[in-house]
This record gives sequence, structure tokens and C-alpha cells, in this order.
Amino acid sequence: MQEIITNQTLAPLNDVTVIKRGQTKTPFYGYKIGMVMRALDADEQLTKNVSWFLVNAFSDQETVTTAEIANAICAALNRAGRTDLATTFTEHRHQDDASFDKATDPQQKLNQLFDENSRVVHENANKDSKVFNTQRDLEAGVVSRALGLKMMPEVVAKAHLRGDIHWHDLDYSPVTPETNCCLIDFDEMLANGFKIGNAWVDSPKSIQTATAQMSQIIANVASLQYGGCSANRIDQLLEPYAMKNYQKHLADAKQWVAEDKQEEYAKAKTKKDIYDAMQALEYEINTLYSSQGQTPFTTINFGLGTSWVAREIQRAILQIRIKGLGKEHRTAIFPKLTFTVKRGLNLDPTDPNYDIKQLALECSTKRMYPDLLMYDKIKDLTGSFKTPMGCRSFLQGWEDENGKEVNSGRMNLGVVTVNLPRIALEARGNRELFWQIFDEKMRLAKLALDYRIERTKQAKPENAPLLYMYGAFGA
Repeated sequence: MQEIITNQTLAPLNDVTVIKRGQTKTPFYGYKIGMVMRALDADEQLTKNVSWFLVNAFSDQETVTTAEIANAICAALNRAGRTDLATTFTEHRHQDDASFDKATDPQQKLNQLFDENSRVVHENANKDSKVFNTQRDLEAGVVSRALGLKMMPEVVAKAHLRGDIHWHDLDYSPVTPETNCCLIDFDEMLANGFKIGNAWVDSPKSIQTATAQMSQIIANVASLQYGGCSANRIDQLLEPYAMKNYQKHLADAKQWVAEDKQEEYAKAKTKKDIYDAMQALEYEINTLYSSQGQTPFTTINFGLGTSWVAREIQRAILQIRIKGLGKEHRTAIFPKLTFTVKRGLNLDPTDPNYDIKQLALECSTKRMYPDLLMYDKIKDLTGSFKTPMGCRSFLQGWEDENGKEVNSGRMNLGVVTVNLPRIALEARGNRELFWQIFDEKMRLAKLALDYRIERTKQAKPENAPLLYMYGAFGA
């Protein structure tokens, strides 16, 4: 196996630093020479000859450039009489350069879009490419991909294009220093008021107003980032606003309803308000369009509230989802529902909220959601309980300088995926080689994520006022 042969032969170069064309510095990975020779269909002896040539050329150097390595490989192949392989190797490098130039050319990408290339037009199932705002977003996206590849370290861009790693959401980042997914700080925003556009919004005085404000916040946050957003513990979040409804109805009842019926009347009216408010939120989220030309990817979490109001909010969310949307009672796409299961609260038949959990299971079997989140397991894995941001990103537990646990108002800065199956295929059963390749790809991923962080830090508060100035990120 060429990789093993080259790793052994090229061991004297392990301390040599390789300088990429973008001036990124990496260790010398001998297995890559073996992969090159295998791609050229070179035999074992030729692989050894090329490897020894590289050792003799660079073992006394502290650094070497990728161009110098490539020239040395060509020289070794020519010396061995394999000018055909030297030509093939050179042509491949030229093709690689041409492919990169094409991938970073905005006009090329726009041409693909205008030609309705299916990979471009249908790259996101959440977007309807026939509507104008989605078309504008796609046009901006293809240009942003090309420019983004030029902005990031070249070694990261080429690794992305090869499929060794995947830089997610290239149509937004790094061209704009936006954040990815978040847990919106609804608690503080609803309690203290906030500003959207030209309007200062006061704290809501009813659950209907609270859910209406939530939908407006969701629409604006979704347009200021490129990921999903979540509402944590929405039953407990909305409980005080539903209690305002109850107090109003109870005051009316004291004026117009017999004394023994007053509490029953106030509760019945409040339950109706809760159902209407949660139904309105479901419809509003599903009819919203963000600036990205899609319905905001929204998750709401519930299940931990124990008061009659919180239980009623939980029940309404599930009943509305089971009923479905519109005349055809279709399954709602958003918000994604996550229901918290906690021992002593709703897990076992003797638990006080067991009936709600059973309704959640019925809803899940009929409408796919809610997902069930095990409270104790999430706490074990992340340090504290919270809902995922958007679809699946969980924050690790964190406390501020006063020891207070903080979840809402936090976000992530983007995702990079490492292609593990490819590493396994390239290692061909050799565990030592697997971990060597893995180490290299993880270094690439870290380089990519470090660049994401530095790029995001260039954002200014005025770029996203609702996030950085008016409460969505806890500011």
C-alpha cells in the first residue's frame, strides 16, 4: 500500500512545515504522496523512488512550499523515465486550478442559475424557487458562494470543493458576518419591550398579543441570520401573559357573573384565549417569509410547566398540531415541536403531567412531531436543559459572572462538517493512517471555524439592531 510505504520512507520530513499557496502552514503529511502515486497508478518501486527523491530534496529544510513539492514529484517521475505520469500529474494540477477559478467566478454561478441548473435551483427544499423573493435570494446566494470561497483560506475552500470538509451555508457566510442558529431571548424582550424597525413595542398585556409579538420577532430574527431560531419553554414563557387574560376575565366575572361561577367563567374564557393565541402563532409562522425567501425554521419547546395555565398551553399546542392546518388539515411544517419528558413530572403514569405526555405521543404518531427531549439526558450531555437552536444544535451549559445559568440569547457561529466516511475509505483499513488523516481534516475544520469566528466578530450592532441592540441576543 503506497500510503504505508511513503509514510515510512518520508518519516525524515515529519518535522518539515508545508506552506500552502495561501500561506497557510501545515505539517508534512506523507500519506498524501502515497495517494498521489496511487492516483497515478504507480508501482511500489516508483513510489519509493519518488519518496526518496523528496527526502533528499527537503530533509534539511524547515519549510517547503506546495509548489516545490509538486515540482520535485515531476522531477522524480521524469528522472525515472515516466514523463507520461509527470504530464498527467501536471495536467491534474492545472485542472484543479481551473476548477477553483470556475467555482469562484460569480458569473459562472449566475449562468448556472439562469440556465435553471437543478443543483442550484433546488438546493434548499424549504424554498420555492418560483417566487420572486426566493429568486432574488438564490441570485445573491450563488454570488455569495463564489465570493465566499475567495474570502476564506484557500486550503479551506479547496477542501470544501473536494468534499473533504463541508462549509455549511456558503450562500450567506462568510460574505456577510451573520450568525447561524439561536435561542431568542423572548423572556426579556416580552417583559421589557423591544424595538423593530421604527416601532417601540411595549410588554404585552395578553397572551394573544404576546404570540403576535413572538411571530414578528421570529420573522425579523430569521432575516438577520442564516439559521433556525427557537423559543425555550414556551409554556412557562407565556404563562404570565395568559394569567393577565385570566385576571381580566375574573374582573369581568365579578361584575356580571354569579359568585359561584366566576372562577369557572374566567378559566373557560382564558382557555379559549390560549387556544386562539397558540393557533394564531402556528398559522403566522407558517405564513411568514423571511428575507431568505423561506418560512423561518422555528422550534418551540414545552412540557415543564405545572400550573393549570402552563398545562393548558401545552395541551393547546398539541391539539392544534393534531388538528392540522386549513380545510385539508395538513401537517404543519413549522414550528418544529419539542416536548420535554422529565421523571417525576410526566414520564410515569403517576406523574402529574402524564396525561399531557400521552397527548404528545398521540400527536407525534399522527403529525411526526413533537420530538421528545429527555430532561435528565440533555442535562447530563450539555450541563443544563434547553431546547435545540433551530433543528438540532444544542448549546453547552454556561453561567455568567454572577453564576446565573444563561441559555436564551445565545447562538452559534456556523458549522463545518468533516467527511468521516471518506477518511475511512482513504485509510483502507489502516487505523494508524485513519487517525493521521483524521488529524489533518480536524486541523482544517478548526482553521475554517476560526475564520468563521473572526469574520463574525466584524459585525456591527447596526448591522442587526434587533439581535445586538434590542434584546434578541440578550443585549
